[in-house]
Amino acid sequence: MRVLVLTAAPRVPDLSAVYASLARQVDADVRLLDKTQQRNLKAYLRGLPLADYERVLLDLPFKHMYAQATLLARLRGLLIYEEDACQNYLATSKWRGAFSRFYRRLPAARIVVTGASVARRLREEGFDVTFIPKGYDPQTLFDEQRERDIELGFIGRTASKDYAGRKSLLDSLAACEPLQLLRTEPGAEYRHMLNRIRCFVSADVGLGEYMAKNFEAMACGCVLLAWRQGEEEPAIGLEDGRHLLLYSSLDELRGHLARLRSDPALATSLAAAGKAFAESRLSHAHLAERLAAELRAPWPVAPAASRWGWLRSLFTLRKD
Repeated sequence: MRVLVLTAAPRVPDLSAVYASLARQVDADVRLLDKTQQRNLKAYLRGLPLADYERVLLDLPFKHMYAQATLLARLRGLLIYEEDACQNYLATSKWRGAFSRFYRRLPAARIVVTGASVARRLREEGFDVTFIPKGYDPQTLFDEQRERDIELGFIGRTASKDYAGRKSLLDSLAACEPLQLLRTEPGAEYRHMLNRIRCFVSADVGLGEYMAKNFEAMACGCVLLAWRQGEEEPAIGLEDGRHLLLYSSLDELRGHLARLRSDPALATSLAAAGKAFAESRLSHAHLAERLAAELRAPWPVAPAASRWGWLRSLFTLRKD
């Protein structure tokens, strides 16, 4: 199967390991597009033999795709990988509802999102949607087996209005516990910092899904303390008290901390089980396997208008 992969350069987080692994499973032509190319896909696609590809995997920032739905609707076998679709349902997001409007204009597209509840809600709206959780790169992020001198830490952003719930919870925790709020560059610096943290506090409050940093912390050997999402844990396979500890309030979180301090063996067990879970199910190689399965799956027959639109697009792109 010949697959055209369109992704961003640079991309944050970096999914190059995903596409390298995907290329070992399907005949993938991976194209890295700069911002100018992302904003004008018609010009970029004009020079490509689109008829040679059975599938097109699109992994580009939503803000660049949104205005190009008419063009994208003409691509056959279109699979969209979207890590930010949770914003479709966030009251604070400027993109609230925009993902649904965009997908309605792509009746023959298949969509992969990274939240189970987001996938369910989009399916209820009539879209062809699959849930695949975010992953991590084991070549970059792993347990260094070093001494952990930070008892309680968080690494990441809190400034965005979409992270208001995260910031509020972390600020409240920092007022009563020795929480360190940290920022690092990606790569080795990030890995080294995760390996200094004994307990990583995940505060994906109001987001409705697990961010990749949860799995990255687990892979680096941290004990994960995660905000309870409800629908997400069973969909991913995470078990409270085995792979991580879940909480729904500051008091519950502090209770977990007291328990971990009094029972070091529990902390050791949680860290080991969490790391093993991430390694066995959440690496970028596993993400690539699941994307390959989606690409190989039979594609729904596009409406006649979409099929004719795709044929017209070939002539239009070449003529222009």
